[in-house]
Amino acid sequence: MRLTFHGACRSVTGSCFLIETSRVRVLVDCGMVQGSKTEKELNYRPFPFDAREIDAVLLTHAHIDHSGLLPKLTKAGFEGPVYATRATQDLCSIMLPDSARIQEMEVEQLNARNARRGGANVEPIYTSDDAAACLTQFRGVSFGAWVDVAEGLRARFWNAGHLLGSASIECEIAEADGAVRVLFSGDLGPDGKLLLYDPEGPHGIDHLVCETTYGDTEREALTNAQRRALLLEDVRAAADNGGALIIPSFAVERTQELLVDLVALMTEGATPRFPIFIDSPLATRASEVFERHAKSLEHGRELIQALQFQSVRFTESVEQSKAIARIRGFHIIISASGMCEAGRVRHHLRNWLWRPEATVLLVGFQAQGTLGRILQDGARRVRIMGEDIGVRARVRSLDIYSGHADGPALKRWIEHRSPIAGSIFLVHGEERGMTGLAERLARHPAASRIITPALDEAYELRAGEAAAALQAQAPARLSPEKLGRIDWHNDLSRLMLDIDEAVRATADERGRAQLIRRLRKALENEA
Repeated sequence: MRLTFHGACRSVTGSCFLIETSRVRVLVDCGMVQGSKTEKELNYRPFPFDAREIDAVLLTHAHIDHSGLLPKLTKAGFEGPVYATRATQDLCSIMLPDSARIQEMEVEQLNARNARRGGANVEPIYTSDDAAACLTQFRGVSFGAWVDVAEGLRARFWNAGHLLGSASIECEIAEADGAVRVLFSGDLGPDGKLLLYDPEGPHGIDHLVCETTYGDTEREALTNAQRRALLLEDVRAAADNGGALIIPSFAVERTQELLVDLVALMTEGATPRFPIFIDSPLATRASEVFERHAKSLEHGRELIQALQFQSVRFTESVEQSKAIARIRGFHIIISASGMCEAGRVRHHLRNWLWRPEATVLLVGFQAQGTLGRILQDGARRVRIMGEDIGVRARVRSLDIYSGHADGPALKRWIEHRSPIAGSIFLVHGEERGMTGLAERLARHPAASRIITPALDEAYELRAGEAAAALQAQAPARLSPEKLGRIDWHNDLSRLMLDIDEAVRATADERGRAQLIRRLRKALENEA
């Protein structure tokens, strides 16, 4: 058996793992890469494998960094089934078409700018038609039941506690010298998550592929009341400022969790009732999916009450979204995307970031190179949709809604999978996350068999043995030092903003002219 890592290697996004035997080729996830432009460019390149030869896909959950390139896979010739839980199937039925629409819209806007600049047209990664075609290939499965996926390969889905329908996937691959059991963690949720039950998994496996997003982090365990008290502090401070509270949020689950807590605070009288705008068509449709699956959620009744609360307003049309900008007084806008990389939130940030009375509350992981991470790191100026914006709003981070387990929880979950006879592969994390989790596992019996694969690296897996690295069949598409890091596009944007700020800060026209001459001289010397 051969396992090749085509994504989420020393970075957080783009999950994609290829299982190969002499008889079958199966993908676990086929996710979109997010982060710097250098990394996102991978989404536009051909797959490093022939999509027509893939027999099936096993999908851990619906988040775009795990599912987002499935329509591209179909477009490239994949005709097999996509196995996922029924809740994941329902969420993908709205998320993948939404992803296609965003691409079509952004490419249309980009091509308009390119036309004015004399540049060439670009094509979206896939279209709405490709997304619709892909959805016909989904096959719903239940937790705990073995599914025959392809010749000699069967799979079983376990609740991962990360997102509605999210799963860890156990694969059993029949080989001549015995079966190999490999467990893919997918994204693991924290214990005590508001809407989901705690993660599960099998015991006694050969190999484990485990996420490490927060492997270096230890969070304080919070009750519902403690979590809401922390949220209340930021809400009150934002209300005192008098401007909008903008919460960039993942449309699926994070938005619904926030809504439950905000409505609880108002219902309990901890804060006055104020307008809450859910400005994301995807979040609106996702909320409908959550409502359909409410019986499988730990606090499903509270969610339904929050969705129907009179202060909550869902916007659908562009006109409704634009109308929010005319609202006066304190209000909350929850809008996608969670890392500020796309969607309507960028319009709200462009409208409010320059105002000192506004507050931006980041409530999720911000990958390197994303606008959310740049704001989180304290940028004074940012570029949004081609426009330079000074950051005068309060930017706050509140890491109490993470959908990911922290380091101690990941360690406990791994220990409960013991014995692990072969290797542990650490994926889906930046360098500090992987290093942090590896250090926590220093005394684990499999500690000497921990591997942090690089992009496009392949390994031979056998039952009861450590994995063996295989010689690369082609060069890696990106070297490790270009993954999970700021790239030259980010550096250039920061440089342009710094130059603009320095020129504006110079006292008089003579000083500005001297500064510009020095910059030009520096460029000439480099040339």
